[in-house]
Amino acid sequence: QVQLVESGGGLVQPGGSLRLSCAASGFAFSTYFMTWVRQPPGKGPRQVATINPDGTSTQYVGPVKGRFTISRDNAKNVLYLQMNSLKPDDTALYYCVTGPTMVGGDRGQGTQVTVSS
Repeated sequence: QVQLVESGGGLVQPGGSLRLSCAASGFAFSTYFMTWVRQPPGKGPRQVATINPDGTSTQYVGPVKGRFTISRDNAKNVLYLQMNSLKPDDTALYYCVTGPTMVGGDRGQGTQVTVSS
C-alpha cells in the first residue's frame, strides 16, 4: 500500500525559507519519478517540480525556478522541496505525487504553506 506523508509546512514571512519532506513507503521509491504539486486557496492544482528516480535530473515549472530545489534521499525513501525567497503567491497546500506529472499517481494529504507578514 502506497503511503506518502508530507511535513514541514507552516507560516513563514515573505523572503523566508521552508523545507518540505515527503516520506514514502509501500512501493519501490527509488525507481519512481516523483513530483511536488501545490494547490493555492480556491484554485486548481499546479505542478511545481519533478525529479527522476536517481535524483540526477530535475524540472521546475514557472515561478518557482531559481527559488525552489527538489531532491531525494533514496536510502531513506524521502523526497524534499527546499523553498527559498518565499512569496505570498507561494501560499498553497503542497503535496507529493508518484510519477513524472501531477496526474495519475498516488498522492499524500499535503502540508500547508502560508507566506504572510
